[in-house]
Amino acid sequence: MTMKIAIAGAGGRMGRVLTRVFNETPGCAVVGGLEIKGSPLVGAAMGDTGAIITDDAATLFKSIDAVIDFTVPAATLSLVEYSASAGIVHVIGTTGIDADGDQKVRSAAKTARIVKSGNMSLGVNILASLVKKAAKALGEEFDIEVLEMHHRHKIDAPSGTALLLGKAAAEGRGIGLAKRSIRTRDGHTGARPVGDIGFATLRGGSVVGDHTVMFAGNSERIELTHKAESRDLFAYGAVKAALWARDQKPGLYSMADVLGLE
Repeated sequence: MTMKIAIAGAGGRMGRVLTRVFNETPGCAVVGGLEIKGSPLVGAAMGDTGAIITDDAATLFKSIDAVIDFTVPAATLSLVEYSASAGIVHVIGTTGIDADGDQKVRSAAKTARIVKSGNMSLGVNILASLVKKAAKALGEEFDIEVLEMHHRHKIDAPSGTALLLGKAAAEGRGIGLAKRSIRTRDGHTGARPVGDIGFATLRGGSVVGDHTVMFAGNSERIELTHKAESRDLFAYGAVKAALWARDQKPGLYSMADVLGLE
């Protein structure tokens, strides 16, 4: 049975990639796209899909099986309400959602099937699994640092992927990331606290996304790295997530669930 797909933020760079990849995927049909009210893209055609972009989410959500959402927190938190009402699949690749927003997503997942991840890449989620295992195996004599670089247009920092990797490391160590992370260093910071997880954020050029988790011990260092070469990889992960979620009960899932890593 063909899965009817809507693309949120359809006119953006990621939205266009998602439209193309889902349109090329057997068993999926892109039937509409969403943009904000007043956008000049409303009414525009979505490539060769035969679908058009609308700003009327309420109407569109009555005729779709899934929405693919790599937008911004405010838009995502608005759309999850429609997903909850329609009981559809909602794949969320949006980053930068705060704790209150996460609670709204969890509430929507009581009736919707939501897959939310800081990174939809299959490789990154495999990396997160390895990071968790390494953090569990290595003691606190190994300091953990997460280094990430993205293009100059990236608006949140650390990236959702960096936080996903940091969370994996924290879970491996059995600690809470919120209380044990170092986001900035400037001036005379003193010695590095034992057991904390550090983040370093770089921005520039057209870098799709580079992430490295370093385990720095005495006389040795382990580095686990993922480099994204195309935005297509995020779309491929979103396809896998949407098709997997179609057969699940309402709930909030991660890419680790999709890949069977948990």
